[in-house]
Amino acid sequence: METGLEKNHQGGGGLKRLRCSVQNYDWGKKGTEGSEVARLYELNSRSDLELEKKKPFAEFWMGTHGSGPSFVVESGVENGDSIGSGSMSLKEWIFKNPSVLGDRVLDKWGCDLPFLFKVLSVAKALSIQAHPDKELAKVLHKLQPNRYKDDNHKPEMALAITEFEALCGFISIGELKGVLRDVPEVVELVGSAEANRVLQIHEQDHEEKVKSVLRSAFTQLMSASQEITAEAISKLKSRLYMESKTRQLTGKEQLVLQLEKQYPADIGVISAFFLNYVKLNSGEALYLGANEPHAYLYGECIECMATSDNVVRAGLTPKLRDIQTLCSMLTYKQGFPEILKGFPLSPYTTRYLPPFDEFEVDRCILPRGASTVFPAIPGPSIFLVMVGEGAMCAGSSKDEVMEGDVLFAPANSEITVSTASELHLYRAGVNSRFFQTLRW
Repeated sequence: METGLEKNHQGGGGLKRLRCSVQNYDWGKKGTEGSEVARLYELNSRSDLELEKKKPFAEFWMGTHGSGPSFVVESGVENGDSIGSGSMSLKEWIFKNPSVLGDRVLDKWGCDLPFLFKVLSVAKALSIQAHPDKELAKVLHKLQPNRYKDDNHKPEMALAITEFEALCGFISIGELKGVLRDVPEVVELVGSAEANRVLQIHEQDHEEKVKSVLRSAFTQLMSASQEITAEAISKLKSRLYMESKTRQLTGKEQLVLQLEKQYPADIGVISAFFLNYVKLNSGEALYLGANEPHAYLYGECIECMATSDNVVRAGLTPKLRDIQTLCSMLTYKQGFPEILKGFPLSPYTTRYLPPFDEFEVDRCILPRGASTVFPAIPGPSIFLVMVGEGAMCAGSSKDEVMEGDVLFAPANSEITVSTASELHLYRAGVNSRFFQTLRW
């Protein structure tokens, strides 16, 4: 019997257009509010979403994950025809044409894309969350498969399209001491004993001791009862409103009041004091390893991650929380996260290279009348046309492309892009360092 792997050389050449999925999570921007996700989804699906635009459009997914699969558009269904039962998912198509992944990717990750590519339109804060490492993901998936949908880890990177705000990682112990001196409501929730342990920590203390103290204080905070939390947040809100009449509130204080409006009486409001408040400019990126606490707050971004949808939540959410798991899994590293500004691959293309094998992202801003080449690489790529229109050539095939188009490029494809208008293009692929470290 012929298997998918035996069909290795039966097709898969050239670029493949994709119809992609959308997620309408509550925190997303509504289509009527200028959601980039809504715009791209409408263009990509070739359908009129006018009646649906009052819904939030949060995430545009490009990849093979079962919670939001992409479909290969066969020639003849590009004129607005809907994806029907006869359409093939990208995952199924890759299984039938595994050579499109390249030998090295196939050997490492099997017959699937190792990365998931997204666009996010964030109107209000996402949950305080972290993503498990591979070992914990396997355990969580086995114990609670309905909550933890797969057994993979989920390192990720957010690349700002607009100004983008997030909470990410723990502030330094020095900054936390300042919080405990200035924010009595935090001390109230953490307890004076835990607060004093933090205040007595010294810079020269062993790293594990510092992490242990931070873990204990944060766990105490996140475990506070709903009644005590609501009372503390009420006091905090009243105090900051009073103090705002005589002084300028800090950026973090203003953020906390904003979060309280979005999620009243939620422990995530107070936990923001423990985390770094990060503001990215367009073209800057933030990456998040496993077991690092974070919450996206506002703005639009390109996101790329390992192919997973595992999230452990503990605040700023109406969804199920798993506070015990979150507090026990975190690394408790302190300090401001690294901001990636990318490095130039060509006059028009910038590459963002996080320390994860599964993915990298290229941002290409092509001026009117210009052209550029994406050299052949040993792994697959997904291209998203964000703005403008132009042409993409792979070998002898040429595809006219416009904003909203998503295309899959097989391994070892050299792609030439040209445009008569300004063209904004994003590419996700396997991290190029992965190929450099292998010996064949």
